[in-house]
Amino acid sequence: MKLTITPQAQNWFKKELAPAKGQGIKFYGKVYGKTQVHEGFSVGMAVDTPEDPLLTTTIDEQLFYIEATDEWFFEGFNLVVDYDEKLDEPKYDFSQA
Repeated sequence: MKLTITPQAQNWFKKELAPAKGQGIKFYGKVYGKTQVHEGFSVGMAVDTPEDPLLTTTIDEQLFYIEATDEWFFEGFNLVVDYDEKLDEPKYDFSQA
């Protein structure tokens, strides 16, 4: 399992969200929607304080993470968080780990 944030996505997060010290950008599985690998679930994201991170990535002092409670959603996959210029929002690409 790997979490990758592209430079374009990282710039979007830096511009749009302002986590306080000790907080990060959390990715999680949420009900409704669809991903390449899940029916009925999509990727959610929130500014939050890590409690029990399963996976972390830090870029320019900005923390991105997945909590251990969301292992069921990400297990067996790598997640690349990229930027969709047309929609001006993050996009999520899964691949087999």
